[in-house]
Amino acid sequence: DVTVFAKTTHTLFSANSPFFSNLDLFLFSLIAGLIVYWLIFRKKAEPIPEFKKLESTPQTTRETSFIDKMKKTGKNIVVFYGSQTGTAEEFANRLAKDAHRYGMKGMSADPEEYDLSELSRLTEIENSIAIFCMATYGEGDPTDNAQDFYDWLHEGDADFSGVKYTVFALGNKTYEHYNAMGKYVDQRLAELGAQRIFDLGMGDDDGNLEEDFVSWREQFWPAVCEHFGVEATGEESSIRQYELKVHSDLNMNKIYTGELGRLKSFENQKPPFDSKNPFLAPVTVNRKLNKAGDRHLMHLELDITGSKIRYESGDHVAVYPINDSVIVNRIGDLLGVDLDTVISLNNLDEESNKKHPFPCPTTYRTALTHYLDITNPPRTNVLYELAQYATEPKDQENMRKMASSSAEGKALYQSWVLDSCRNILAILEDFPSLRPPIDHLCELLPRLQARYYSIASSSKVHPNSIHICAVVVEYKTKTGRVNKGVATNWLKNKMPADNGHKATVPMYIRKSQFRLPFKSSNPVIMIGPGTGIAPFMGFVQERGWLKEQGKDVGETVLYYGCRYKNEDFLYQEELEEFEKTGVLTALNVAFSRDQAEKVYVQHLLKKNKEAVWRLVHMDNAHIYICGDARYMARDVQNAFYEIAEELGGMSRAQAVDYIKKLMTKGRYSQDVWS
Repeated sequence: DVTVFAKTTHTLFSANSPFFSNLDLFLFSLIAGLIVYWLIFRKKAEPIPEFKKLESTPQTTRETSFIDKMKKTGKNIVVFYGSQTGTAEEFANRLAKDAHRYGMKGMSADPEEYDLSELSRLTEIENSIAIFCMATYGEGDPTDNAQDFYDWLHEGDADFSGVKYTVFALGNKTYEHYNAMGKYVDQRLAELGAQRIFDLGMGDDDGNLEEDFVSWREQFWPAVCEHFGVEATGEESSIRQYELKVHSDLNMNKIYTGELGRLKSFENQKPPFDSKNPFLAPVTVNRKLNKAGDRHLMHLELDITGSKIRYESGDHVAVYPINDSVIVNRIGDLLGVDLDTVISLNNLDEESNKKHPFPCPTTYRTALTHYLDITNPPRTNVLYELAQYATEPKDQENMRKMASSSAEGKALYQSWVLDSCRNILAILEDFPSLRPPIDHLCELLPRLQARYYSIASSSKVHPNSIHICAVVVEYKTKTGRVNKGVATNWLKNKMPADNGHKATVPMYIRKSQFRLPFKSSNPVIMIGPGTGIAPFMGFVQERGWLKEQGKDVGETVLYYGCRYKNEDFLYQEELEEFEKTGVLTALNVAFSRDQAEKVYVQHLLKKNKEAVWRLVHMDNAHIYICGDARYMARDVQNAFYEIAEELGGMSRAQAVDYIKKLMTKGRYSQDVWS
């Protein structure tokens, strides 16, 4: 290198040659030119876009200290909620409102919005309590908004000495992990030194969740009064939480028309897509699956091209439906209201994080169509608050009775509202003297929730498409009315565009734990009667794709059930083709009504017990169950107990323990609904 350098130097500076040769000048000019070009035209580094959390209204900087907020607003009761479908949030709001009757002040709070490590500071506020309304989701999991709180409780070792608390749990007895989240929070807070001032409440949605809550609440408040030595003020009057503002000259671009977060987010779609910012997916396929019978089972395909949405087999797709315009218009007619009036409902508590009950400003029509639940039977607090508007004393008395905790009142609510499936429209029709102001009605009704469906496709095979398999819900009530499922009837009418106008569905993905084995060589046993077949269509597609990739794929066994072979055998052609090509090792179908005695999936499992036991006990098979939780999932589990007893030589207790261990290891998974 030194030699080369010396030679070069000698050439450059030798007396016989010019100081710069033409080549040197050319190279020098080129380099200088490139430097100038870079200095002038270089692209400024693009700032990395920040994805801000989308809110339904413009927000000022959020306060994460609930303690500071309680001190500032004179509150001494905080009610945290872990809510997936809105019920726990509703109960939390009711408890916060209740506090007023006992000379206290309450606030409801989303644990996702506050720093829960501040719980230990609650002792700084006199006569303070933290109430937790905690729902359990899926297989004993916390709800999305309580996940961080759960993780923090699980890992932390805070000292909650002196903190007073109580928990009301919301769950469903038909599920394996009944009220797991509520039980865990109750137990963990006690372990960390907090003082339980009232017993854990257990709400069962399979029974009467509303009654469970009302009964617990009726005993809870007297216990609180006794604990703090205070007396109820006896104020039973209705307390409005929001005030009505009617807009007469608002620019139409400032009005919400169904968006859940950012205004105009449906016209100007920006990822990432989630519950506050759903993607409008065009419907590309909508076909009836059953060949005959009086039900309508359907297969839909949603196009997610360009959305950056990713999903895996076993995930759920959440869709936001809208209410039937016939019901919306009828409510408007009965209440004598112009539904296109532009309004805002503004929180009277200016310090509250929740400025409006739903995105505002909007119209009554949009609120009743997109934002409010008008088809489920209203809860007792709604009846209680509306009773004051009934001009007929008998109507008022009956409404108040149904909202009371008396045995007679509870029985009346059960039979007249729940068993008769009366929604708010039916109640307005059957109490002709009840004509409440529509703004108060809108304040009281719960939010219309997203509906979850198990995805019936694999992203390996369909990366730009999400498939849904569902049955249209329609039934006659005891009052002779026909009730229709909000989401399924709305989806049924979402036909692919043939006139250039796209039928779209607002949707996002909810991740699930329902996953194929990490090792494709593990066998899988899938049990999914009816629309429970949905996730297994995705699983089978994926196993077929893995085979095509040359992977070692274990046995793939499906147990499916329907009523009649020639009527509602869903995906018959596809499944038989999968069996023919060897993707499905075994296709076992129970046609429950094709013979005199009923045959269900659990009967086929027991019939094939030797093969089932070999796969589970010897070959490390993963078991998956999807469908009805109340009967099917329980009967299938009992079938596995019996097989383990008979072929594994176990007692019932050992068999139960054996299946429990499979669950713990992630080898027995359920995606069930009630």
